[in-house]
Amino acid sequence: MKDSIILRKDVPTKNQWDLSKLYASSADWQVELESIPNLVQNVVQFKGILGKDKETFLKALKAWEKANFTLETVYHYASLLNSVDKGDSSAQEKVNRALMEVTNLESSLSFFDPEILALPTERVTEWLKDDSFADYRVFIQKKLHLKPYTLSEKEERILALNIEASQTADNVFNILTDVDLNFGTVRVDEKDVPLTHISYSSFIENPNREIRKEAYTKFYGTFESHANTLAALYSGSVNNDIFLSRARGYGSSLEAALYADKVPVSVYTNLIQTIHKNFEPLHRYYSLRKKVLGLNELRHYDVYVPLVKSIKTHHTYEEAVEIVRAALAVLGKEYTDTLCDGLLNGWADRFENKGKHSGAFSSGAYKGYPYILLNYKEDSIRDVFTMAHEGGHSMHSWYSTKNNPFSCYEYTIFEAETASTFNEELVFEYLLKEAKSNGNKEMELYLLATRAHEILSTLYRQTMFAEFELKAHEKVEQGEPLSTEVLRAMYRSLLEQYFGPEMVFEENSDLEGLRIPHFYSAFYVYKYSTGISASLALAKRVTTGGKAELEDYYTFLKSGGSRYPIESLKVAGVNMEESKPVQDACDTFADLVGQLEKALL
Repeated sequence: MKDSIILRKDVPTKNQWDLSKLYASSADWQVELESIPNLVQNVVQFKGILGKDKETFLKALKAWEKANFTLETVYHYASLLNSVDKGDSSAQEKVNRALMEVTNLESSLSFFDPEILALPTERVTEWLKDDSFADYRVFIQKKLHLKPYTLSEKEERILALNIEASQTADNVFNILTDVDLNFGTVRVDEKDVPLTHISYSSFIENPNREIRKEAYTKFYGTFESHANTLAALYSGSVNNDIFLSRARGYGSSLEAALYADKVPVSVYTNLIQTIHKNFEPLHRYYSLRKKVLGLNELRHYDVYVPLVKSIKTHHTYEEAVEIVRAALAVLGKEYTDTLCDGLLNGWADRFENKGKHSGAFSSGAYKGYPYILLNYKEDSIRDVFTMAHEGGHSMHSWYSTKNNPFSCYEYTIFEAETASTFNEELVFEYLLKEAKSNGNKEMELYLLATRAHEILSTLYRQTMFAEFELKAHEKVEQGEPLSTEVLRAMYRSLLEQYFGPEMVFEENSDLEGLRIPHFYSAFYVYKYSTGISASLALAKRVTTGGKAELEDYYTFLKSGGSRYPIESLKVAGVNMEESKPVQDACDTFADLVGQLEKALL
């Protein structure tokens, strides 16, 4: 019961992450927060003279670094405090105060990039040859890459001042869907259980079809009563994306989203095209699902119930850490010792408490640990995978901070999902091997079914989302407005293509396209699909290769932001400009479907 969930103040210290690596106390945090305006002014004093000479330029870069490093640490601490207790008003106040400093810094330093880019490229390039600029070399080179689309100081300041206003559609969407919408209740075991975003995912996996149907009908019925509002919010978000891309002079909003990371538009379009060529195993999977569930008609609310009944497992937190250690052994002792020691000593906030952020995440900054938020449950084998997944993110951050200066330590989201899903693949292979060696057919079948579902969700489903985003933005760029009817028809067409002929949709199934939070961060979700494609390829390469292949993977982890993502993945041994990694991922999924067909039919 909800009332039995432990309060934050009662969580044992050993189960909490150790934020003292950021600040020993809130008082220390307060001191740094209050220092930020002066640090920002230390940068502002270079306005108009930033490129006066090499020495002045270097001093300006160091001042910029100090201000941004301090603000990153201040915000990170506040955000982590808030994430473990949403009801803690002091933590929320810290977040709000930190956000105010973010806005102040970005508007006050809006001159910085335009002044750098106004300097003759030849002069800046010559300065960068000096060893004193070693820590800023990549940072400046990436700024120069953005030169064609960076505006004047005045224009950049206007865009910076508009940041909060431009987030209105996203903010209203979250308030509407998370707070204002009332989805009612679902009847379970003669009790009325509240239907929420969190409980919906449980209801839709319930083996009782009537419960699934009731949850689905009420959930989407509620969205349907607000369909026009939701469509208007998403349309506003798309229009803002297009405004920003046109203001900077990009050819399209997609190009604007990919350009900074030097990701060719072809990577995005090739992903969609390759997935379309591989609908056959996806449609076979849904046909298999229909047969295994014994249904006359496969409905949208039938696609999440487990194909294989969940098996009973029990692993303490410490036992899960040891599974992760064994599964990732191919990566070497430094990797596994660092990660597992971190999971046991201060990196992770382990279990659920009242007011804690749901799910899991990894959150690292240049200072402190690469923290991991978990809501670990001992009876969920899925949570062992989650631990490995978030551990992959955190180890990526650990190697990035250890091998790069502050100005270029951050890797891109394009790369991030590779290191995390790489670890998941290794855990899957380890547990599958254990099940086979122990003759545990039940576990073997469960793992195959779970892995097939995970790859489907990450590879195929996220590509469908990515295709919807692209179609929506292209329609507006072609001069056509996004009405509720247009958005719904567009999404329904994609549902029918991806789910295939076995699926029977409800009249409001297409409202799924208006309830996805990630759509308010345009052209983000495709990175899940490319990430799992890269990780499957690299996991195979490392586990079947030798020392050279392992070193290539470490080079990738250590790259941080020193390389562009396509380049860093090439160094690791996978070329995402080609369709092969995506095709190979589809082949892996097809193989899993084949094994399930053989076992279940």
